This record gives sequence, structure tokens and C-alpha cells, in this order.
Amino acid sequence: MTDEPLVLGIETSCDETGVGIVRGTTLLADAVASSVDEHARFGGVVPEVASRAHLEAMVPTIDRALKEAGVSAKDLDGIAVTAGPGLAGALLVGVSAAKAYAYALGKPLYGVNHLASHICVDQLEHGPLPEPTMALLVSGGHSSLLLSADITSDVRPMGATIDDAAGEAFDKIARVLNLGFPGGPVIDRYAKEGDPAAIAFPRGLTGPRDPAYDFSFSGLKTAVARWIEARRAAGEEVPVRDVAASFQEAVVDVLTRKAVRACKDEGVDHLMIGGGVAANSRLRALAQERCEAAGIRLRVPRPKLCTDNGAMVAALGAEMVARNRAASSWDLSADSSLPVTDPHVPGHGHDHVHEVSKENLYS
Repeated sequence: MTDEPLVLGIETSCDETGVGIVRGTTLLADAVASSVDEHARFGGVVPEVASRAHLEAMVPTIDRALKEAGVSAKDLDGIAVTAGPGLAGALLVGVSAAKAYAYALGKPLYGVNHLASHICVDQLEHGPLPEPTMALLVSGGHSSLLLSADITSDVRPMGATIDDAAGEAFDKIARVLNLGFPGGPVIDRYAKEGDPAAIAFPRGLTGPRDPAYDFSFSGLKTAVARWIEARRAAGEEVPVRDVAASFQEAVVDVLTRKAVRACKDEGVDHLMIGGGVAANSRLRALAQERCEAAGIRLRVPRPKLCTDNGAMVAALGAEMVARNRAASSWDLSADSSLPVTDPHVPGHGHDHVHEVSKENLYS
């Protein structure tokens, strides 16, 4: 046996019910129940549908994770859960479940930040994070540049999207092209057969007077949509593969350019990329190319760990336990706008586990 903390993590910030179990930085289980098919016909995530799906999937997914890890719930050293940011109703399901399991088991509860978890998950693949680490997080809900000096207590925002997140732009352009939902994977697939230089789409917020690290994809989204509409209005065929490739190139060009610049400006020699869009093949390739040229080491988890999952929450929870961070209190609530400067939500100066009967209530 090992002294490394055994932690179960619950992630319900959007449309996937994720339950992960880690021992220290070793991944033991990563169970996911996705409701993406239920949202596809609406062209986006419906919060009420997501919340109900989490409720139905929670207990079976936790049971599946425990079985996959080959551990008993009573052996856990803590329960971690995404407290925010995310969809309020969806978060509430996860927080309520985590409280119930923690109370029944007499284990500490850790409410953690979704964005900080996306950074911490890389430890499961590449070992402990260097401190400091620059992180580029890109998904359907956020595009952020974060400087992490201590993943459990010190995460500083460098820049963020001021309108559409990158993943949101992928979804909207896929919809205009009639490619379905979610848009990221399908645009990536079509772009591989297209010419990224075929159409000169704009690069948002890259002028000399623009914020150095902020992102904007709303103008790009509008430019692409208008280009497509103009072709259709003229009765011309839309070159879907070239549009996908040119649009994708515009997005990843800006993301990687700003991330590398932030590393150089801050003197940080490690860049970590996470979030669902980090699974994009062109983003990975261009980031690798630009990091190598700048002498920066790139860390990107495998695609399954980039999308929302319980393993990332468990990873951050294990760090909280290992570094003896304060557990959350029983009045932990879901916070849909939890700032990344709060990697976790601590309690009020007492160990709430001592308030729980030491008898194991879980069966």
C-alpha cells in the first residue's frame, strides 16, 4: 500500500457526469456518462436536460468507478467535487451527491474549481506540475490563460475570452455549415482535408493596442458566417473543408500566439494546454511547433483527459489532501461564477469530518 491519498472526484459542470478515482497522481478510474446526444437536437446544451441526466447517472457512475478502480468507498481519503464555475443546476447535483457520500463515509469534502482541475489533470499523465506553469484552457465555455504558482492556492488569470469562447465558436460555425453538434470534433475532421490558407479570416484582438492575452472569437464567427452566406446567396457551392480549415487555423493561430507570448513575458518555460478544445489536432501541432521554437516545454494531456471528466477533479482533490489544505464545510454551495483565483472552497477553520459519526454509514 501507499501513503498517497485515495480520492474520488465528481464533475457535473456541464453535460457530462464524470467520476474519477486517483491515488496521488495515479489514475485508477475515469467513468463518464455523457448526455451530449440528448442535447444534439437542440444544437447546444440545455441546462435542465443536463441536470436531470446528472441525477439519473450519478450513483451508477460512482459505482462503476469504484469497481473499475478496485477499491471500496470506505477506503477513500476524501471526496472532491466541482463547485464551479459551470451550469448552476448541474453543479448542484454534483455538490449534493458529494456531500451525501462524504457525510455517509465520514470523509473530508473538497469543493474545487473546474478550471484549476483542468490544469491539475496533467499530473496524471506527465507527473507533478512545475511551479509556475502557464496554462491555456480552451473549451466550449471558456478560453483562458492562467499562471499557476501553486495549483491548490495560487492561480492568477492572465487573459480570458471577452465574448464567445473558442469551443462555442466551433459549435456555431459547425451549425452554419450544417455539420451537427458538437462542432469541435467534426470541424477538426473536415479541416484535415482542407486548405488552412484558402480564406483569410480575421484574427481577433491581435492589434498592437489590443489586450495582449485576451481572446475574442465573436468577430471571427461573424466573418465566417457572412462569408458562407454570401456564397450561398450567389448560388455558389460552399467549400466546407476549406472553410473549416481556414476557420480552425484562425482560432489556433491566436490561441498559440498569445500563450507563447505570455510564457515569454512571464519567464515561464512550461505551457500546459487543457479543456475540450485541447483535443483539436491542429491546436496541438501548432502549439508544439511554436513552443519548440521558443524553447518552451509543452504539456498536453491525452484527449480523454482534456474534456470534462471526474479524474481532473480527483487529481486536484488529491493535491488538496497531500498538501493538507482545509476541507470544505457542509454549507458548501454550487457557484456558477466561482473565480479561478479560488482553486478550492475551504471551510471555516474547523475540520468538519470530526462532526460526522466515525461509523461508516455507506453500504
